[in-house]
Amino acid sequence: MKPNDNPYEPLAARMRPIALDEFVGQEHLLGKDKPLRKAIEQGIVHSMILWGPPGTGKTTLAQLLADKAKARFEKISAIFSGVKDIRALVDEATRAREEKNQATILFVDEVHRFNKAQQDAFLPYVENGTLTLIGATTENPSFELNNALLSRARVYVLKSLSEENLLDILAHALHDKERGLGQLPIDFPIELQKILVQAADGDARQVLNLIEIIADFSERKGNNLVVTADLLSEVIQESVRRFDKGGEAFYDQISALHKSVRGSSPDAALYWLARMLDGGCDPLYIARRIIRMASEDIGNADPRALTLALDASAVQERLGSPEGELALAQAIVYMAVAPKSNAVYTAFSAAMRDVKTQGSQEVPLHLRNAPTKLMKQLGYGKAYIYAHDEPYAYVPNENYFPEGFEPKTYYHPVPRGMEIKIAEKLAFLRKLDK
Repeated sequence: MKPNDNPYEPLAARMRPIALDEFVGQEHLLGKDKPLRKAIEQGIVHSMILWGPPGTGKTTLAQLLADKAKARFEKISAIFSGVKDIRALVDEATRAREEKNQATILFVDEVHRFNKAQQDAFLPYVENGTLTLIGATTENPSFELNNALLSRARVYVLKSLSEENLLDILAHALHDKERGLGQLPIDFPIELQKILVQAADGDARQVLNLIEIIADFSERKGNNLVVTADLLSEVIQESVRRFDKGGEAFYDQISALHKSVRGSSPDAALYWLARMLDGGCDPLYIARRIIRMASEDIGNADPRALTLALDASAVQERLGSPEGELALAQAIVYMAVAPKSNAVYTAFSAAMRDVKTQGSQEVPLHLRNAPTKLMKQLGYGKAYIYAHDEPYAYVPNENYFPEGFEPKTYYHPVPRGMEIKIAEKLAFLRKLDK
């Protein structure tokens, strides 16, 4: 039966490449003499994890490898499958191996959704060769898969498809008369095609799904279907940029926003803020991250940044969008152009390391409070000098660290913003010590 004999099969399924030469994109993996291309061409089967955004060809690559290796291809979803399903597949794979000497490739979609028990269930059968695992994931496998499984599979990173890649896939679908939409010519101006692939955001499946919907609603003029700007806009208006709120893209964009602020680039910071809001990120989550930026990257160089971050968060919480989002943008721009200091962040981190590595040190007696007569008799608070009674409200050479703990300087103000004045004050106090 030809691929398009089933009238209910979606265009994305019909257009799935059936040969390596039809595959578009991932040149870093499938270019000439690249390891994955060699493995597919030679039918060499090994366990692997295909990590990349949606619609980049993970399922297709697994199917191509199984076809070349003449292996049984079993596909399951980690979302809907449990240990019982895995055991049934293992039984079938064992019979195929013993009776027909045939290998089995188990393709696990959304493999990051498997819990530890599920991963452990098929690990022994990957080790003994009963199953060759090909897992597909949109999440960082180093976070989601256990080390035992990762050590037995090679990770291949797939990239989002470029606009050029998507235009090629779209053109193929429009002109292919056997599997695509080529039976009835479609008048689809290239300017509108570019808008379509931009809306698909690197996802080939999304491109094919959208053009299939567009073809169903296009007006007929003579022998052609005509795609108009109005129709295109109507079809894609509900489409949003890819923004997986629990996945890798989420953390990548958060990282880009934070680093743009740290790097004093207000324009890039605004871009990433807009990307995240456009993708559906909770503005209050962004507000919390902005508060973190104020302390971590600006600190005492401009203490007003923390106040502004808190104010922006309060505006978002009380008023919602769009007023709150504008307040977040104001805070982002302020912090991007503010003087930068990570001195407090660095000092706090160093102090935490010492606390964790040097155990619980006793509080010196002179720093202890003495609310009872017994405590006073034991020497609590004895020899403590009240700083406000001293010149400059400072006691020269007083030690506030635990006894036996070598005093350290954690906080080193930077020569920027208000920390210039702080450094001058600390230098003056050091002179009093001498």
